[in-house]
Amino acid sequence: MSASTTAPASLALSRVPPRRSVIDGALARFGDGLRRYGWIIRAVQWLIVAVYAVLVIVPALLPLPDNAAHIWTNLTLAAQFAFWGIWWPFVLVSMVLVGRAWCGVLCPEGALSEFASRWSRGYAVPRWITWQGWPFVAFAGTTVYGQMTSVYGYPKPVLAVLGGSTLAAIVVGLLYGRNKRVWCRYLCPVNGVFAVLSKLAPVSFQVDSAAWAVSPKPVGGTESFNCAPLVPVKTMRGAGACHMCGRCSGHRGAVRLALRSPNHEIVRVAGEEPSLDQTMLILFGMLALAVGAFQWSSSPWYVDAKQWAATWLIERGITWPLEHSAPWFVLTNYPDRNDVMTLLDGGLLLAYIGAATIVLGLALSGIVALATLSLGGWSLRRFHHLTQTLIPVAGCGVFLGLSALTVTFLRGDGIVIPYVAEIRTALLAGASLWSVWLAWQVAGLAVGGVRRVAAAACIAGAAALSVANWVLLFWIW
Repeated sequence: MSASTTAPASLALSRVPPRRSVIDGALARFGDGLRRYGWIIRAVQWLIVAVYAVLVIVPALLPLPDNAAHIWTNLTLAAQFAFWGIWWPFVLVSMVLVGRAWCGVLCPEGALSEFASRWSRGYAVPRWITWQGWPFVAFAGTTVYGQMTSVYGYPKPVLAVLGGSTLAAIVVGLLYGRNKRVWCRYLCPVNGVFAVLSKLAPVSFQVDSAAWAVSPKPVGGTESFNCAPLVPVKTMRGAGACHMCGRCSGHRGAVRLALRSPNHEIVRVAGEEPSLDQTMLILFGMLALAVGAFQWSSSPWYVDAKQWAATWLIERGITWPLEHSAPWFVLTNYPDRNDVMTLLDGGLLLAYIGAATIVLGLALSGIVALATLSLGGWSLRRFHHLTQTLIPVAGCGVFLGLSALTVTFLRGDGIVIPYVAEIRTALLAGASLWSVWLAWQVAGLAVGGVRRVAAAACIAGAAALSVANWVLLFWIW
């Protein structure tokens, strides 16, 4: 390589603070270690698969716990706490901290799907699987079904939701993409949420396109690694699809694990990769549908609607919606626990979540549209870009909704977490300010002055609307 080629890199390195250089070096070596010791990752995955299988299957075969049972004495309660009190809330946190490392290193569903794909029929992936609407549809479907069947409180719905998802992942692995994770790439119910949250991670595998271009090609023109989630590594600019497994680390001297600004991907990359499916997921899914799903059981509006509907039906002699339910795998039905959803309950649940999705989704879309127009005329690309700035407050809301289960489980066993209200307040305030700061930076790419202030103010309004929903749930209702 000529001196003219290496000089800019040398100058760039000379400007890197020594401490940052040390951290980058350590991260690069860690990424290489993930590739070199991949067998350890596989062993850990199989250990997690075993624990996962026990926690999903065994509680569904046991009697429901009595009132004297505790998390540390009853497997069913322990499994519920593991899944809904620890696993899901803090997997979301891990996406913001270290990207999709959970997916590539620990996820049992991904491991089983890839393992099954060793014997795949190798069929071409059909168009219906690659449909871009799956992130929203899968998230909405599992969220609503979980509420209908009380998945957080009973083991059989857990087996239906998590076990069914895992079985589907294995079947997809057996049909499509040899040694690949087709399920994870397109159909996983949380793939979309993980993809948007990982954009905030301060570490990621990064590709030096210049180094890739000048490096010698692998012998025979074949790749020296298998990217199971089907990421086009050569052109990868963000962390949304990368599973952080490290298999590509060091490839052609161009791929390495490194630090980056948590704002970088949203500000500098998202605007060049507009995504309607992510916009729908953020505005109508994480900021709207999820709110309705967490709110409905505590909402006085739901209670008032139920009383009005029941009265209206009784006055007309129509009582069957109040008297009949459905099997447990359709609606919650545990008469021994005095926990039965009637058909009226189920219908109003769907109506409440549907109304929250439409009303909040449209309101938020309108606010983001105003932010877009304030920057000097309509631009769909800019609309999608500004929507991405709401990822911090959207992710915070979903985390708080799930972590409320953590608090509830522990409180049921007499363990009180101190300063819960203060922690929630700090998280909502911090996430909102982060979203506004991102909006300020994104708006600054287009204009300055009053228009920039107006766009940031609109996003602040969208964040305030999101926060108001959680204030209702945690402090008013």
